[in-house]
Amino acid sequence: MTMEKILILGGYGLTGKPLARHLLQQTGCQLVLAGRNLAKAGAEADALNAVFPGGRVSAARVDAANPQELRAALQGVDFLLNVAPTTSVTETVVRAALDAGVDYLDVQLSANKLEILKSHADEVERRGLCFITEAGFHPGLPSALVRYAAQKLDRLERADIACYLNMGVGLPYSEAVDELMEAFQDYQAQVFKNGAWTRPSSYEMRKVQFGGEIGQRLCYSMFFEELRALPEMIPSLQNAGFYISSTHWFVDGVLTPLVMLGLKLAPRRGIRPMGRLLWWGMQNLPKPPHLVLLRLEAEGRKDGIPARVELSVSHPDGYELTAVPVAACLLQVLDGSARRPGLWMMGHLVDPARLLMDMRGMGIEVHDGNV
Repeated sequence: MTMEKILILGGYGLTGKPLARHLLQQTGCQLVLAGRNLAKAGAEADALNAVFPGGRVSAARVDAANPQELRAALQGVDFLLNVAPTTSVTETVVRAALDAGVDYLDVQLSANKLEILKSHADEVERRGLCFITEAGFHPGLPSALVRYAAQKLDRLERADIACYLNMGVGLPYSEAVDELMEAFQDYQAQVFKNGAWTRPSSYEMRKVQFGGEIGQRLCYSMFFEELRALPEMIPSLQNAGFYISSTHWFVDGVLTPLVMLGLKLAPRRGIRPMGRLLWWGMQNLPKPPHLVLLRLEAEGRKDGIPARVELSVSHPDGYELTAVPVAACLLQVLDGSARRPGLWMMGHLVDPARLLMDMRGMGIEVHDGNV
């Protein structure tokens, strides 16, 4: 594998730490852990260098809002990996990556971020750079899982993905939760039904059997932009959707509607208090099992007869389940098999079968049902 130097913006955060560890285990890359706190970046770099030989990890103080600091930090770097909550300064970060001529990947969920990236898509492709967005487990994995089902079947007609999200207790509040609240302001819930998308403001409910301790759960539809292109990519597809499960009646029936109302009444000032309220509920009310799980149920035809594909991907740590798909995606980018000029969503770019194989090798539970 070609030696690369990767700057991880947010490299000492909850997603950055496991991501750095996996990249050191799986590649020969050099890493720069960057963020606004040089002491934290340096401490994490020292801890990783004590485990992985070769002194491949360094630290840098970088404020993503400061274009001069970003440009200086990107000198000699091949790849900017953005796992920090920087959606408010997306234009600055994207511009710095373009000016430095480096490839780019982010894990953020933000309609505004996506629009800014799309506005630069022609320049990205013209410069021969590979920009990847909507990476992680959701968004990121849903469209990859649907594409995996399409590979397994001769004709894919229905693909539904359900998510059980119960992160457990003791996780600190972070600015990433603020970004989640911003995403809630753009919440859409359409599904692809009978060959057409339903209205963005509409939503659907369905019961999903997750199995094991989770059992059957009521799930609510949720839309990610990566899903929009799937009917064009897979013309036989007639029904598709993403559904998030209930975890506790008070979180679902009281806190979530209250948070949505608070964000509507105070779009800016309400982000932090509403975020803290919802985070408190998610951390303290749901009972075990503490697990993050994506379940795919797909139907179509194989060798002329009806066939199903069932697959689940899970890990107890949601940050680990965010980091591992990114690391697995980067393995394909670094060896050139998935490095193509332009702006891509992770789930559209990767080879999904290899992605799942590499994720399993990095500790993610992958259960693949028979066709």
